[in-house]
Amino acid sequence: MTAMDEHPLDAGAFLNDIEGHLLIATAHAEGRMAAARFTARLDWLTDGQRIEVERQFEAEYLALSRLSWQRTAERGRQLRDEYEETYRRLRQRTLACCLLACALFAATGLVTLALA
Repeated sequence: MTAMDEHPLDAGAFLNDIEGHLLIATAHAEGRMAAARFTARLDWLTDGQRIEVERQFEAEYLALSRLSWQRTAERGRQLRDEYEETYRRLRQRTLACCLLACALFAATGLVTLALA
C-alpha cells in the first residue's frame, strides 16, 4: 500500500502540484529561449551585459506569465460561479414546473372523479 492509496483525495492535489511545477519549468525554458533570441540581435552587448539582460528578460517573462495565469484562474472562478448560479436557477425552475405539472395532474384527476 502506497501513500497515494492511503489518501486518495490527495492524489488530485499531488497531480495538480506536478502540473504546476511542469508549467513553471516550461515558462522558465520559454523565458530563457526568448531572452536568448532577444539578446542575439544585440551583438554590441558584452558577455556580462548579455547575461544580465537575459536574466532580467526571463524575470519579466515569468512575471507576465504569472499575471496571465492569475487572470485566467480568476476568470475561471468567475465563470464557475456564474454557471453554478445559472444551474441553481434552472434547477429551481425545473422543480417548480414539475410541482406545477403534478398539481395540474392531481387537479385534473380530482375534477374527473368529481364529474364521474
